[in-house]
Amino acid sequence: MAVNQMDDVIQRWRTTEDFKPEDHELFLNTGRTCIAQGDSSKLMDFIKEEANQHIVRSMGSGLLPALVNEVLRKDRSPAYCQVILNELVQICSVQELLDILLEQVEETDPNTIADTVIVLMPLIQSVLLRMRESKAPGLALALDSLQKQISRLPVPYSQKQEQEDVYGLCRCCTAVLTFVQPFIQEAKNQDTNLVATKLRATLLTFCMNSLREPLLQVQLDREANTTEISPLRNFATEIMAILALIQESLPKILFYQPLRGKEDTILEKDACHPNESRACMAYLLFVQLIAIEVFPAVFSPVFVLQCNMEYINLLLSRKDESWILKGLDLYVKCLERVTDCSLPVELLELKPFHEVPQNLIKIMIDCPIQHLRGRSLVVFQLFIEKLNSEAKHKFFRRIMKTSHHAGVESIIIKNIKNQVELCRKSAYQDGWFEGTWLISLLRDTITLPQGHETDLLHGMDRIMESLNLLRYLLIKEREISTGIWIDLCHIAESYTKLLRVCLSMSKSYYGKELKTLREDKKIKAKEFKEAPGKRSVQSLIVKTETLGSMPLEAQDKVLQCALITYDLMESLVVRIEDIIEEGQK
Repeated sequence: MAVNQMDDVIQRWRTTEDFKPEDHELFLNTGRTCIAQGDSSKLMDFIKEEANQHIVRSMGSGLLPALVNEVLRKDRSPAYCQVILNELVQICSVQELLDILLEQVEETDPNTIADTVIVLMPLIQSVLLRMRESKAPGLALALDSLQKQISRLPVPYSQKQEQEDVYGLCRCCTAVLTFVQPFIQEAKNQDTNLVATKLRATLLTFCMNSLREPLLQVQLDREANTTEISPLRNFATEIMAILALIQESLPKILFYQPLRGKEDTILEKDACHPNESRACMAYLLFVQLIAIEVFPAVFSPVFVLQCNMEYINLLLSRKDESWILKGLDLYVKCLERVTDCSLPVELLELKPFHEVPQNLIKIMIDCPIQHLRGRSLVVFQLFIEKLNSEAKHKFFRRIMKTSHHAGVESIIIKNIKNQVELCRKSAYQDGWFEGTWLISLLRDTITLPQGHETDLLHGMDRIMESLNLLRYLLIKEREISTGIWIDLCHIAESYTKLLRVCLSMSKSYYGKELKTLREDKKIKAKEFKEAPGKRSVQSLIVKTETLGSMPLEAQDKVLQCALITYDLMESLVVRIEDIIEEGQK
């Protein structure tokens, strides 16, 4: 269209309020052409001219996508486009603006998420600040859209990655904190009206969603340069601070589930937040001590532990390193505040107190990450130390019945020995690790569950601890009688009798296989010279591993180690038999 014709159209637009579809199309095409050709200054002059305000108000919002795309370009200055955007968000219809901007958020290119949302957030904020009654619903829609996009960004794992911030998560977290500040202040300053109440509900949802993503994935324990502030730690601190600013009770969120339908506040009606968010909040509060200064100190350590067990269980049940680490750290911090030998047996009836140890055992056995396996063992032992004697007695029985793992069972048997020793040394006698209670526990513990078919190598840890426990008890009972000698001897004789049968069978088998292997080595050496590969070495199964795939020297060492282990077991059996014989004399 010629310049004169365009001037005539503009003059007509200035004198009418009724714009036709073709007027909208012409306005948008002309504006987009200016933007594409780099003539944004002309468009800016047009939009700023007072006589054109009603034209811009009616048709200007359609230019937003083109302007945003131009701002995101790296090859030329976006200054004029940015000025135009700032003008449009103050002039056009707020509902049209919000719809278009949120559509831009939803359609964000996966490769430019951070840059796009950082450009859009100030614009959306300006639009929302112009709203009144619809401000809270608009803010809720905006935060939901923004957080969905931000949650798609990879979380930095190391301090270096956080500093480089290649994908822009740290920048987005900082930007979204700036985005919500005006609404926090409004909710704080006008805490009695309905709009402020709805704003607090929306901000609470924002905080809880932020705790779940990205904070639940963030590693906050990394060693950081003290001269630099971690953006993600700052984000966690600010999220917890917002909860305090909107007058949300941390104990209420963590410890008391809200009841739907309760006529109290809008926040309570909408406060069914995911347990993942609560778990992250508990971690930030009790492990990182973020916002701990505003948390009431009236709750007992046992109550805090009991309430947090659900979150600990949730964190430990996930096969994700950051979740497991948070679960272990939270468990440790809760247990450390509890007095040793104080947790009552009634707690073991609660579902989380049954499931958390099972999850710890799964991590100890199956987790491929070594430091998590080791830490789980430390935490498992710490939990045992916090149980009172009756609870320990019941817990030991439960684990021996359910773990089905020799290493875990050996830990329990070693703890039984420690408790007996503590009971004998202590002036306080509660009976759970002496007399008939001890004998009853030993009958269920000092056993070979598979009888004659027991795999001694697989069960080596449990067997060695069982023999050491029997030897210790027999020696102590012979020195200072507590009235359990006869029962103890019966348990020991039954166990060692069956174990001797297993040892005889195993030593005979492995001795024979070692002899055969060494004979085969001689034969194979000759065959390799004459016809390599003609003869295969017999396959043996040890601890579910096939020896046939090993080099001959390795097979030889495995078989020798097995025989040495059996000799060690047999020496302990002989020692126990000698103690019984000496005691009977």
